[in-house]
Amino acid sequence: GRAWGGRGMEAAAGGCRALLPAWWGLLRGLLLAVLAVGSCQGNSVERKIYIPLNKTAPCVRLLNATHQIGCQSSISGDTGVIHVVEKEEDLNWVLADGPHPPYMILLDGNLFNRRVMLQLKGTSRVSGLAVAIAKPSPPQGFSPGLKCPNDGFGVYSKDYGPQFAHCNKTVWNPAGSGLSYEDFDFPIFLLEDANETQVIKQCYQDHNVPRDGSGPEYPLCAMQLFSHMHAVTSTVTCMRRSSLQSTFSINPEVVCDPLLDYNVWSTLQPINSSGKVDPEKEVIIVATRIDSHSFFWNIAPGAESAVSSFVTHLAAAEALHKVPDVHLLQRNIMFTFFQGETFDYIGSSRMVYDMEKDKFPLRLDNIHSFVELNQVALRNDSILWMHTDPVSRMNESVEVQVRNLLDILSNSSMGANVTLQEAGYSQPLPPSSFQRFLRARHIPGVVLTDHRTAFQNRYYQSMYDTPENIRMQYPEGLSPEETLEYVTDTAKSLAEVATVVARALYQLAGGANNTSAIQADPKTVSRMLYGFLIKMNNSWFQSIIKPDIKGILGDVPQHYVAVSSPVNTTYLVQYVLANLTGTVVNLTKEECLNPEKIPSSEKEMYEYAWVQGSLDPNSTSRVPYCVRSTVHLSKALSPAFELRQWGSTEYSTWTESRWKEIRARIFLVASKELEIITLLVGVAILIFSLLATYFINAKADVLFSIPRDPGAVAY
Repeated sequence: GRAWGGRGMEAAAGGCRALLPAWWGLLRGLLLAVLAVGSCQGNSVERKIYIPLNKTAPCVRLLNATHQIGCQSSISGDTGVIHVVEKEEDLNWVLADGPHPPYMILLDGNLFNRRVMLQLKGTSRVSGLAVAIAKPSPPQGFSPGLKCPNDGFGVYSKDYGPQFAHCNKTVWNPAGSGLSYEDFDFPIFLLEDANETQVIKQCYQDHNVPRDGSGPEYPLCAMQLFSHMHAVTSTVTCMRRSSLQSTFSINPEVVCDPLLDYNVWSTLQPINSSGKVDPEKEVIIVATRIDSHSFFWNIAPGAESAVSSFVTHLAAAEALHKVPDVHLLQRNIMFTFFQGETFDYIGSSRMVYDMEKDKFPLRLDNIHSFVELNQVALRNDSILWMHTDPVSRMNESVEVQVRNLLDILSNSSMGANVTLQEAGYSQPLPPSSFQRFLRARHIPGVVLTDHRTAFQNRYYQSMYDTPENIRMQYPEGLSPEETLEYVTDTAKSLAEVATVVARALYQLAGGANNTSAIQADPKTVSRMLYGFLIKMNNSWFQSIIKPDIKGILGDVPQHYVAVSSPVNTTYLVQYVLANLTGTVVNLTKEECLNPEKIPSSEKEMYEYAWVQGSLDPNSTSRVPYCVRSTVHLSKALSPAFELRQWGSTEYSTWTESRWKEIRARIFLVASKELEIITLLVGVAILIFSLLATYFINAKADVLFSIPRDPGAVAY
C-alpha cells in the first residue's frame, strides 16, 4: 500500500513537473512579446510627448589661456517654461512677475544684444534661451565680436608702436559688443528654421499666455536644451587634464581640442614644396583669411569679413596665371589663404613660425613685399584704402619700398572703376595677417580695405554677415543653375578689385608688358560667391573636387575654423584655386593618383588631383580628369600647442570644449502638485504590491497546495 501510494504521489508530482515547462515556455513567450512591443512603441511614445527642434545651432564653450567663453547646460539638460519676448517690456514677466520660473526664453533677434543678455545673465529665473533670427537684419547693426579684434596678438604693443596698441588710435569695430566673449551658465540656441520658431510660438499661445493678468494654468509648454560642455576654466586646465588622461588612461577622455585646420597656398612659378627656395629668390606674398565666426557654433557666413576678400584673391590668381610671360617674371608670387585668423591669427602665426624654424619652403628673408586683401565689398564711391605700418616706415629702406608699392597699386587702378587712396601715414594697420609677419621682420606691405578707419561692416563676426550684407541680389524665378551663372553687381565690383590687384602684382613681380590684357573674370567671381555664400552643393563645385570628398558639399556654407580638419572651406578653396590656376594633364586615373611612378611628373613641384568632372550631357555619368597645380596645404595649428605652452601670450591658445550631445525639444509639463500626487500614488501602488507579494508568498503553501488524490490512502 505504501509503495502504491508513493508511486501515485510521484506520478502526480511528475505530472506537475511535466506541466511546468509548458507553462513556463508560454509565460516566457508572452513576456518576450510584451518587451518587443514595448521596445517598438517606446520611440513612438517619446514622439508623442516631445517635439524635437532639428534646425538649431548652439552656443558652445571656447577657452583660451586665461578664460572660458560661450555657453553650456547642466549635465542632464536645462528645462524651463517658454516665454516669448518680442519687446523689452516682456522681460518683466521673466525677471519678476511670472509665477513659474525658471523660464526658457524665445527671444526676438532684434533684442539679442549685450544690454538684454547681461540682464538675463544676472538672474536665476532664466534657464536658457532660444534666439529667433531677425529678418531683415537689425538695421542698427549687430557684431558680437570685440571692438578691437585680436587685441594683443598683432604687431602693436608697449614695445612696438605703443600709441597704436589696444586700438588707442582707431577703434576698428565700434559696433562690437563683445557678446561672443562672455561666459553664460545657461544654454543659448539659435533657431534657424522659421517653421520651428512658429511651432514654439503656437505652443506658447495655446498654453502659456497669461489670462486676465494672472498666470496661465497647467499644463504649460516647456523647452529643454542639452549642451553640456566637458571643458572648464581655461585652455591650460583642459589641455593639462586631456594630457594626463592620454598619459595614464587606457581609454583617455579628451575634454577639449585646439582650433586647427590648414592654410592653402600656391605659387605663380612652381617651387619645390619639400625643399628650400634659394636665399636670393624674392617672393611677393598675397594673403587673405578664409575663416569667420559668430556667437553660434558653425554659423559663420562671413560674406564681408572673409568671403569677399578670398574670392577677390582667387580671381586675381586666375587672372595672373593667364598671363603668357609669368614664367619669365623676376619675382615669384605666392597666393596664401590663412585659416583661423579670427582666433588670434592661428594660420599666419603658424606660417611665420614654420618659416623661422626652416619648416617651410620659404624663409622670411625671401619675402620681397606683402599685399593683403581684407574686407573689400562695401566700398564707398569705389574707393579702396591702402593701409601701411607707420612704425616700420620710419626705416628709410622700408619707406622706399612701401612708397614704390603704393605707387604701383595706384597706377594699376587708372582706367578701372576702383580708386586707391592712402589711409594716412599716421594711421595704424587694421587687424590683419600682415601684422604677424611684421612681428618677425620689417617687411614692406600694404593692406587693402573698403574702410579708412572703422569697419564699414556693421555685422562683423555675426550671423547677419550674409550675401544681403554685401548687396548680392538676384532676379526672381531663377533656377539654381541660372543663379550660379548670373553675374551680380557685387561680382562685377569684386572682379574690378581683382583686376587692379592682379595688374599691380604683375608689375611688382617685374612684368614689363602692358597690363591692360590682365582682367579678372566676373563670371568666375559670380560662381564663387554663389558657392561660398549661398549653396556649396552646386554643379561647378561638384565638377572640380575629388570623388571621395563629395560629401563635404552641404547646402548652406559656413566658414568656422573648427577642430576637425580640413573643413569644407579649406577643401573648396584648395580645389577652386587648383581649378583656376592649374592645368589639365593627359593622365589616367592610376597615373594621376600615383604621379611618382611617372618620370616626368615633377612630383616635388606639383600636386595632382583626380577630380569628378562635369556631367556628360548625354548621360548621368561624369567625365573625370587630372589637374596639375602648385596648390599645397600647410598646418594652421597654433605654435603654442606644438610647444605645449598652453598659457602663451605670444601665440593663439584657443580650444573648443567637447560635448556629448546637442539637442533641443519642447513638450507639455504638468504642475508640481500633479507630479507629486502621481509620485505618491506610484509609491503607494509599489508598497501595496510589495505587501501583496509578501503575503502571497507567506501563504503559498495554502493558496497553491496540490489537492490530495482521494484514491490515495495511507496506512
